[in-house]
Amino acid sequence: MALPIFERSGLSPREQRIATIGLLVGGVMLLLAIPFGLSMFIANKKADNEEIRAALTAVNGARVQIRERQERKNSIAARYQKKAPPLAGFLEQNATANKLQVIDSADHPEVPHGKRYVERNTAIHFKRAGLMPIAKFLESIGKSGYPVAITRLNMRTRSGEADSYDVEVGVSAYDRTESSSDKGDKSSVAAPPAEKKP
Repeated sequence: MALPIFERSGLSPREQRIATIGLLVGGVMLLLAIPFGLSMFIANKKADNEEIRAALTAVNGARVQIRERQERKNSIAARYQKKAPPLAGFLEQNATANKLQVIDSADHPEVPHGKRYVERNTAIHFKRAGLMPIAKFLESIGKSGYPVAITRLNMRTRSGEADSYDVEVGVSAYDRTESSSDKGDKSSVAAPPAEKKP
């Protein structure tokens, strides 16, 4: 059975059947190719959208990280703007507030840390101190809001006395010094010195 268009073409019946089959096969392939091409186009668009979504997520994540980094930088700058008072008086005041008696205190020479920071260190001693007042004293120093750190803590139990300790506490204060370039640019904050652990 040949298509009517081939009947007037002068082709033999066999050639007409081959041409009809070829035309039908071509039509079926065309019908199958259209949905396949559309699905490939959609898949490509979907992949592009996923890449854009991933890029936007990365940008938003980076924005959060930048904000956190800026907040940390600002908190460091704010902390170092508030210079710690002379350590001996500061420590004695905190000790008295926590019912501890300072036996003696010793200031050590200032130690520079790079061009922008100076460390001041003071050691104090308590005798016959209870564990709870010592803990509250150390906590009050940590929560003072000044750039200070407890750099030394030596405790010796007094024999024959319950909850009684002889204590040596070393505290360092870190001061940021302004250089001539800092005066012109208040926004620049260098990394502070690493605060020592006890």
